[in-house]
This record gives sequence, structure tokens and C-alpha cells, in this order.
Amino acid sequence: MSEQRVAFGIKALDKMISGGVLRGSANLLEGAPGTGKTTLAMQYIYNGIKMYDEPGLIITFEEFPQQYYHDAMQFGWDLKKLEAEEKLKVIFSDPQTTLDEFDKMDGEFVSLVEKLQIKRVIIDSMTHFESLVSDQYELREIETRLINALKREGVTSILLRENDNLLGQVSHVTSKVPFIVDSYTLLRYVEIDSAIEKALCILKMRGSDHQKDIRCFRITSKGIEVESKFSGREGIMSGITHSTPQDAFVNVFGKK
Repeated sequence: MSEQRVAFGIKALDKMISGGVLRGSANLLEGAPGTGKTTLAMQYIYNGIKMYDEPGLIITFEEFPQQYYHDAMQFGWDLKKLEAEEKLKVIFSDPQTTLDEFDKMDGEFVSLVEKLQIKRVIIDSMTHFESLVSDQYELREIETRLINALKREGVTSILLRENDNLLGQVSHVTSKVPFIVDSYTLLRYVEIDSAIEKALCILKMRGSDHQKDIRCFRITSKGIEVESKFSGREGIMSGITHSTPQDAFVNVFGKK
């Protein structure tokens, strides 16, 4: 019997991950500002409700619910209406409160998950937990506590994390959350022929196969659209690409 999948509702992305992330898993989505992390997370929640009848919870440490409503409406996603129908809850909180409420079996957030039968959760973002402690081992402990609490409640979570590097190598951070989560997806800016594109790559998917392609994606009026893999290019994840030797030869000498 195959394991149950939780789909994003984005055809090309779901195909990359064998139909979706594993149910009950914790999944990290990392990227620089503006790469589309929040948009992809909202699309995961919205499609979950509209396409799969799975209520959602968004916990944000950065934006008030009104900002989420406004941003989502740019894509035609009426989150406020879904809240009124008790299919969604958007909560502005802080890392310590979130950790405390999920730690307690009768905590406010745990009770909300049970009341609304929440199936999908967004945490925006894990980066803020780094402000709670100065020691990397303590940080790993609280990240593990939160992830285990989410799994205990049976929800499938998307955890956002900021990466300050716009181009080039991923910066060093003390967080060990990439090692703790079940899947790790990276969104990057890529320079191609003096233009900036966006790239998506699944770096890790525990207990499941996934496509290793580096895909181009765009933010359209309907949300995230994942396109074909980058062809004839090398150095995609470094941020600045160049043609493969074969393509460089063809560009100079042409095809026979």
C-alpha cells in the first residue's frame, strides 16, 4: 500500500514529488526575499481547501492577517471568506507563544486544530526561532519540539525560512532545521543572459523518491507555475549560470 500524499495542487510540482509531500510530514521551504515562498505557501493552503477539502492554519510572525488577505486576493484567493466559513484560520503570533501553545495538549493552537479539523499548517517563518536562543543546540531542540508537536497533531506542515543571499552560495546559519524536516525545497534567483529568473529545486525528500531537476518557475496572476527544467546551462544553484560546453560550442560554431 502506497503512502498517502498531500498535493500542492500545482501539477508540475506535484509530479516532481511523486504526487505530493507525505501526509503528516514537516516540509521546509527556503528562499531569499521575493522568491515566492509566501505565495507558494498560500497556494498550498488555498488549493488544499478548495481542491481537497482540507482546512488550513497559517501562523505568521511577520505579517498581520489583513496583509495575507490582501496579498492572496491578487491571485483571486479569498482567504477572508474561507475564514468566515471556518475552513481557515490566519493567526499573527510570536515564536515563543507558538511553541508553548503547541507543547500543551490543551493549548489554544492544538484546540484550534482539533476544532476546525486542520490538515495543513504554514509557519511563517522558522527564521524567527533563532531569536529565542543563542546556542545552536538549544535552537535545534526547540525546532524539533515544534516539528514533533505538529506531527503529533497529524497535520502536514510547510515551514518557511529566509535566506539572505539573493545570488550565490547559501549563507551559513545556525539552524539545523534542514536536517530535521522530511523535505527541503529551495527557491533561488538565477542570472541568465543578464536577466533574473527564479529556480526551484527539491534538495531532500525523506522516505520518498523525487525528481532532481532544477526547474524554472514564475509567479503569475494565478499563483506559482512550475515550468520546464533549465537546459543547456550549468551553475544554476550558484546563482550565475553559464552554457554547458556542448551548448557553448554550438553557439560559437553552430550545428552541422
